[in-house]
Amino acid sequence: MKNGELLAAAEEKFDLFVTTDRNLRYQQNLADRRLAILVLPTTSWPILQRQVSRIADAIASVRPGIYVELS
Repeated sequence: MKNGELLAAAEEKFDLFVTTDRNLRYQQNLADRRLAILVLPTTSWPILQRQVSRIADAIASVRPGIYVELS
């Protein structure tokens, strides 16, 4: 999928899109998206494991149409 097709498909079935693509907000027009987007700081599982509570808090507080980037 390309050019926003993945986001459009995800919007049909999900409320939250989790990614590590920090360039997403520059590559896609995120205006009017119903999907909440959470950008994780890395793909490294050992690092993400240490941040589980922070990630869970972000997931619990994010709302449709909101873009959150964890650092």
